[in-house]
Amino acid sequence: MTALLRNLLAHPYAERIVLTLIMVNAVTLGLETSKTIMAEWGRILHIIDTALLSFFVAELAARLWVKRLSFFKDGWNVFDFVVVAVALAPATENLSVLRSLRILRALRLITAVPSLKRVVTALISALPGMGSIVLLLGLIFYVGAVMATKLFGDVEFGPEKDRFFGTLGASLISLFQVMTLDSWSSNIMRPVLAQHPYAWLFFVPFVLVTAFTALNLFIGVVVSALESEGQAAREAAMAKSDAEGPDGEPPPITTPVTNLDVLTELRALREQVAQLEQRLPPRNGLSGG
Repeated sequence: MTALLRNLLAHPYAERIVLTLIMVNAVTLGLETSKTIMAEWGRILHIIDTALLSFFVAELAARLWVKRLSFFKDGWNVFDFVVVAVALAPATENLSVLRSLRILRALRLITAVPSLKRVVTALISALPGMGSIVLLLGLIFYVGAVMATKLFGDVEFGPEKDRFFGTLGASLISLFQVMTLDSWSSNIMRPVLAQHPYAWLFFVPFVLVTAFTALNLFIGVVVSALESEGQAAREAAMAKSDAEGPDGEPPPITTPVTNLDVLTELRALREQVAQLEQRLPPRNGLSGG
């Protein structure tokens, strides 16, 4: 039974079938958001969704049966298990949020498509470097928010006379808007310039440091992680190709040659040459001795 399930899961068409059904399930879950479609096709969509969920449960159970406890050693397997488990939550009012998370089954495309899997793996490997950048950015934001609150806390914005820099929290939100370049010049900096003409000395360096420097550091870390993951994938493919040989067959097993092997072979060759000389007839009346 275990061998049969292992062969089925390892079959090339098995992965394609799972991938196709994941995409079909993503489409059906999207159609369920339309009240018009649900009014006419709701029952059929529900049957399709139930059938697909049953298939995913059976596929996951087969993988659990084959791999046993080692199944949970792979983070991607745990991800698939959680996604399917969430989809099995009962449709009650208290668990309606969990039922809405059924669309997470579409994320199984990540585990089914190797290229997507490599990208996500690279993003995860980039998290430590990104964490350092987040700490740096947080420090810059805190220093900037304290300065902005002290300098521009009295500035009122718009007809409602909001104070975007009246408190430390408001300053952090306003500076985040500045970093994203969302109408920061017309809605934030220019009203401040009306009362503080030299405010540009604060805003322009802040934008340069956050929007054009710190955020680009994120991109650099991610790109570096993607290059490392791609290089690792290429090296693994080359190692597999070398191990299989040119025709896809394992290369012949060779035994390392040592100096003792060479000397033994030479001694055997000398003995064979001596035996051949003894068997040769004498030439010019001279014996071989």
